[in-house]
Amino acid sequence: MFYFTCCPSPVGRLLLASDGMNLTGLWIKNQKYYADTLPADAMENDDLPVFKKTEDWLVRYFQGQKPKTEELPLVPYGGKFRQSVWKILCEIPYGQTITYGNIARKITEISGKRASAQAVGGAVGHNPVSIIIPCHRVVGARGSLTGYAAGLDVKIKLLALEGVDMSGFFSPQKGTAL
Repeated sequence: MFYFTCCPSPVGRLLLASDGMNLTGLWIKNQKYYADTLPADAMENDDLPVFKKTEDWLVRYFQGQKPKTEELPLVPYGGKFRQSVWKILCEIPYGQTITYGNIARKITEISGKRASAQAVGGAVGHNPVSIIIPCHRVVGARGSLTGYAAGLDVKIKLLALEGVDMSGFFSPQKGTAL
């Protein structure tokens, strides 16, 4: 059985999903692929311990603390390639960024199979545990803030919250520095 609950956040209403023990999803309202791995027969349950633990993690995160991804039992659903990308996302330190190309090179080194930045972008975009698996920390090769399923404004808020120096980044829609 799968469960869900909602909670507010500074970046919009969040939908949390669980298999009863693990966090399987966290989506920001209106993001692309919203709840795409949440089964249709999931039931609302606001009292699951994993939801309480996740909400505590999020409160600390939005207060500017640096909670660790490993504090939560995460089980994001996706294929082998996506899992390998999401694992690398979890290794990106708080307040730092990495490029899609750098992740592709890491995947190639690990698997021995060539991975493209575009394939990595697809996996990043389908990350079912937003914020906690920090896909917002992935940027384009020349500083483009492209590719965040919840929108560029949310990506900028999360990076700024983490103290990332935004002076070297630009909005791909406008082509202007932030």
